[in-house]
Amino acid sequence: MIKLRPVALALVFIVILTYGLHVVRVSNNAAPNFQIRQILESDAEVTVEIPVGATGSDIAAILFKAGVVKSSIAYFRLAVTDTRSQKVSPGGHRLTLKIAASQALDQLLDSSRIPNLITVFEGEWNSEIVRSLRTFGFTNKEISDAFNNIVVPSGFTNSEGLLFPALYNFPLNTDAQHILQAMVNRFQAEKIGQEILTASGTFKASELLTMASIVQAEGDSADFTKVSRVIRNRLALGMPLQMDSTVHYVKGVRGQIFLSTSSTLIASAYNTYKHYGLPPTPIGNPGASAMQAALHPAAGDWLFFITVAPGDTRFTRSNDQFVEWKFLYEKNRKAGAFN
Repeated sequence: MIKLRPVALALVFIVILTYGLHVVRVSNNAAPNFQIRQILESDAEVTVEIPVGATGSDIAAILFKAGVVKSSIAYFRLAVTDTRSQKVSPGGHRLTLKIAASQALDQLLDSSRIPNLITVFEGEWNSEIVRSLRTFGFTNKEISDAFNNIVVPSGFTNSEGLLFPALYNFPLNTDAQHILQAMVNRFQAEKIGQEILTASGTFKASELLTMASIVQAEGDSADFTKVSRVIRNRLALGMPLQMDSTVHYVKGVRGQIFLSTSSTLIASAYNTYKHYGLPPTPIGNPGASAMQAALHPAAGDWLFFITVAPGDTRFTRSNDQFVEWKFLYEKNRKAGAFN
């Protein structure tokens, strides 16, 4: 009987291990995959449904069964190495048949290929989201019932401000209440939403979200923290906020820089020219940056701000300075600077 010495045994083990790794590597490299190719409008397509909670291997199996990729392992290998795969949303996706795994991932992430997509834009009003739901195919009654039955966090009287701005993709036959509830749930799940809901201090969560909605409507993102400070300074001094955006919300108009004197006299609790303090609810659904600004305003003593020209918003504590800038704004407006 031949006995192998320890050194020889080690060599044999290394050879076997190396061969095993080689087999695995060859097997992996040989995973069937369609070649990357030019995709034409005339190419056949299929709509696949990605369920909520689907893993990379689940999606790989769905794509292979639908004839999108040549093998499930081709997509799965890509999903493991490409972090973008984690952003694939549940719901319907329109995909081209017989394409490379990398092209399949690109199409899964292409919002134009999501037939059941609802987008909530930063600052969008609930009334505007209603129009999106109508386009989605829901009746007015279904939408009204959904808004009446969704569950909002404690301390909030309705869902205005709580429908978190994002792209939403829902499976076919999803009801309106589930869609709206998913938007509220997204707000509560987001880190910034949790910070709003658990904030302690002078202002309640609903008030902070109302501030954020005004910040979103009033300023460019670069000025959000300054606008937030103006709101707090005015509230601290007992001054009316006098924010045009709250009147625009009442009137249901957008894109109108000029606010007439008659508009400032509208009888509404949202009219911050007539009523002191914050409006009773948010005036739209703010994004994360506006919410962050509401929580953490810039340091400053400003009481006034005005956009004298596109991209030129100025802040001051002086009423005289504000009046001077207002004349400049009027001059620029009449000259067509805001057209």
